[in-house]
Amino acid sequence: EIAYQSVEDLSLGLLGAYNELDITNMIGFASTFTDEISIGITNGGQGITDGRINYILDATSGAASSMWTNQYDAINASTRLIEAAAAVTPEAGEEDFYDIVLGQAYCIRAWAHFVLFTYFTTDYTDNNALCAIAVDFVPSIDDQLPRNTVGEVLALIDSDLNTATSLFPSQFQPQSTFMGPDFITALRARLAAYRQDYSNAATLAKSLSDKYPLADKDQYFNMYEDTDDTEVIFKLERNVNDPYDAQATGGGGWAGALYAFVNSTIDGSPYFEMSRALYNAFDPNDIRLERSLDPSSMVDPNYETNPEYETSDVLVIRKYPGSDGQPLLNDLKVFRASEMVLIEAEAAAAQGDLTGAASFIKEIRDARLGEDTPMMNFANEQEAFGAILDERRLEFCFEGHRYIDLKRLGQRGNRDIARDRLDCAKYGACEDSSFYPTSSRVNENSFKFT
Repeated sequence: EIAYQSVEDLSLGLLGAYNELDITNMIGFASTFTDEISIGITNGGQGITDGRINYILDATSGAASSMWTNQYDAINASTRLIEAAAAVTPEAGEEDFYDIVLGQAYCIRAWAHFVLFTYFTTDYTDNNALCAIAVDFVPSIDDQLPRNTVGEVLALIDSDLNTATSLFPSQFQPQSTFMGPDFITALRARLAAYRQDYSNAATLAKSLSDKYPLADKDQYFNMYEDTDDTEVIFKLERNVNDPYDAQATGGGGWAGALYAFVNSTIDGSPYFEMSRALYNAFDPNDIRLERSLDPSSMVDPNYETNPEYETSDVLVIRKYPGSDGQPLLNDLKVFRASEMVLIEAEAAAAQGDLTGAASFIKEIRDARLGEDTPMMNFANEQEAFGAILDERRLEFCFEGHRYIDLKRLGQRGNRDIARDRLDCAKYGACEDSSFYPTSSRVNENSFKFT
């Protein structure tokens, strides 16, 4: 009753709620718990002592607790704002601004519940499966609440998104760092894909892929310099002197600091490097490789037979080189046009349109290689989903998608964690596989994250 007395107060509270949103813990977890990284030349135990590299995950793991806690921080902040807004009467001329602030608070709460659904659901498609705690009120410090079902959590997400939609003025189209109608559409598209509701997923995704063009090679490169937002639907802004301007921890920080201590060059103390299996999956002309691999890297074409490969083959990650003069600090991309195109590919594959699925993958590859790439030919749905997973691996490397992609589609596409055998040799966490001739894979039970 003291903090929130005006619409301006509510707008400041909204910025505080946005400040609770972060995905660095998801990015770091996906990289270390799957196959995006390898132990770096300056590694001092990162990812090893806590067991992430070796797929050790239990109730005390920092990844699980930080994802859970961070989302409820955002839910608490947004719900306090929603409840406080009921006692604030906008002055003449402030009505639309009041509605916009309130609508974004509902979006933040929906997003946080969606993240919980993503990581703490045993079955995305079963409404009776166990999920997280659905909270649409400010609980007391003594409340001990039970977990809700998938259906109950999704009902709250849907209600919040519907409320937000009703509040946003018809012409409201914010910039990419604020939530608006396009954010809602993107969230619904991703949610529909996770639920395998591919008819709705395709319609929602197409509405955005028609509106947001894929970045060309230059635009894609500059997107991770934070100087081009051509295909960015929504991102979390990170600036010098904001609360995330610090080394990355479970509570957030520079995304680039998930992989290096100082900067994104070989002299920047890289404690994680790009995995050899990921590097080998890229076409040399792919702008995604140029963006993700720093030029200071040492690439040994004979790494497999070189006994000194750990120092002769150093693949330095530069997906987050830094901006505004601060190395390793970059905006965090949450929704991009390419995800919408690949959701369309999923929908086509699921609906038996294998040629359509191939055409969507080709659309991505044409943009990233800057040339007319060959059209794939799939014999069955499994081949199509396997190719979609392969493309998502390249498109979203170091962006936090890999773990969830394998969790929801790995079995359908006959894909799982694939590490180069020499990366595996560093920490002995793989089983040999004939699927990737020069790689190793882990058992699919690694994805039973409940």
